[in-house]
Amino acid sequence: MSGAALLDQYALVLNRNWLAVGVTPVRHAVSLLFMGHASVIHPETFEAHDFSSWADLSAAETEYCIRGVNLQIRVPEIVVLRFFNGFPARKVVFSRRNLFRRDQYTCQYCGKKPESDSLTVDHLIPRSRGGRSTWENCILACSQCNAKKGNRTPNDSGMRPMRPPMRPHWIPYFSIPISHRRVSWEKFVSDVYWNSQLEE
Repeated sequence: MSGAALLDQYALVLNRNWLAVGVTPVRHAVSLLFMGHASVIHPETFEAHDFSSWADLSAAETEYCIRGVNLQIRVPEIVVLRFFNGFPARKVVFSRRNLFRRDQYTCQYCGKKPESDSLTVDHLIPRSRGGRSTWENCILACSQCNAKKGNRTPNDSGMRPMRPPMRPHWIPYFSIPISHRRVSWEKFVSDVYWNSQLEE
């Protein structure tokens, strides 16, 4: 594999408490390592190394190395940040898929759970009256309830949702495409992270 292709692979990023917070291209992981902002974790022993000790360890490697004029560096699979111990701030993106998840595939008027293709997105304040596609103005409704409500507001139609719609408070996971999966990451990443990013 060419050096450029190796640099485009991904490394898992851990915060200072060794909790997974994301993934980053290898080229960025190596930059963090070189600047002293991160240590690299050996994928077999899970020992932490700075740039110098990782370069020394990499000298005997023959595969998966980025080669420079005077040294070679084994591609880091896991890096741990030296100064960051939080989690990146993330908001749940408004999308049809996330709306279905929030409303649990249930009509918010009658409480029925029909097949997904019989559920529609209803705007409490219709778009024709200036209603917007937001967490607070959209709910799931079955085809029958949506047709019954029509182009009216809840006050006009006498139909109110079972619970007030609001932005969900889940913390969305970062996405790890299954094609990037590494055995060494499994100690730090639950199965829910694989291909689980909420639709944007």
